[in-house]
Amino acid sequence: MKELFAIFGNPVHHSKSPLMHNLAFKRVGFDGCYTRWLIEDGDTLKESFFALGLKGANITVPHKEAAFHAADAVEDFAAEVQAVNTLVLRDGKLYGYNTDAPGFYRALEKLGSVKKALVIGAGGTARALSLYLRSKGVEIEAVNRSAHRLEWFESEGFKSHTWESFVADEYDVVINTTSAGLEDDSLPMPKELLDEALLKTKYAVDVIYGKRTPFLKEAIRLDLPNFDGSQMLLWQGILAFDLFTQHRYSLEEIESAMTPFLSL
Repeated sequence: MKELFAIFGNPVHHSKSPLMHNLAFKRVGFDGCYTRWLIEDGDTLKESFFALGLKGANITVPHKEAAFHAADAVEDFAAEVQAVNTLVLRDGKLYGYNTDAPGFYRALEKLGSVKKALVIGAGGTARALSLYLRSKGVEIEAVNRSAHRLEWFESEGFKSHTWESFVADEYDVVINTTSAGLEDDSLPMPKELLDEALLKTKYAVDVIYGKRTPFLKEAIRLDLPNFDGSQMLLWQGILAFDLFTQHRYSLEEIESAMTPFLSL
C-alpha cells in the first residue's frame, strides 16, 4: 500500500521537496508518494497530518516551531532548538526531528575550514544551525531585527545583536536564515549593515534555494563567493528520507537516488 508524505509550509508552492522525494522513491523502488500542502495556521498542523493520512512530513517556514509543539516525542537536538522540520508517524505517535542543521553542515563542509559565522535571523532554522555549528567548533554571532527573538541566543551564550547594536567583525561565512527575498525583493537586514558584513567575510550562503535572492545578488555585486540552499535541501532531504523509510537504505543509496533532482 502506497505511503503518503508531504511538506507543510506557507508559502509552499515553490518547494522542490516533492520532486526530490518522488524521484528517490522511484529510483529505490519504495511505494511512496510525496506532495505539498499549504498550512496557514500552525496550530492546525497535527490535525492536517492525520486528516491527510500521512506517514511523514517535512516542515518549512514558518511552522518549524509549531511542528515541535505538535510532536508527541522529539529527538534531543530538535528539543534543544525547539524546532522540527521532519515528522514521522510510528505506532500512532508523531516523532519530531531536525535534519536542517546536519544537512546544512554537510553543505558547508564543501567550503573547507569554517571557524566563524554570522547568522542573520532568529527563527527555528537560525537556532538549529547555530547550535549544530557550535557543536562542530564554529563560533557563532547572530543578528536580528528585534531583541525579543534574540533572548534565546543570549540564554544559550551566543553573541547577538539587533540592527542598532550591530558592528561587523571578520567572518568565514554570512548565512541568511530568514525568508527575506523568497516572495519579494527585500534584504534580510538594512543594506548598509549587510554590506558591512559581506565585505568582511569569505562566503555568503542563503538557505533559500532555487532563486537568486536579493541577499545573493548583493554578494555577487561585491564579488563574494556564494551558494544557495540547494545542497542543504538535498542533505536535509536525504536524512529525512532515511527517517521516512525507517533506515531501509544506506545514506549513499539515498544520495545517489536523490541527487539527480538538482539538475531537473
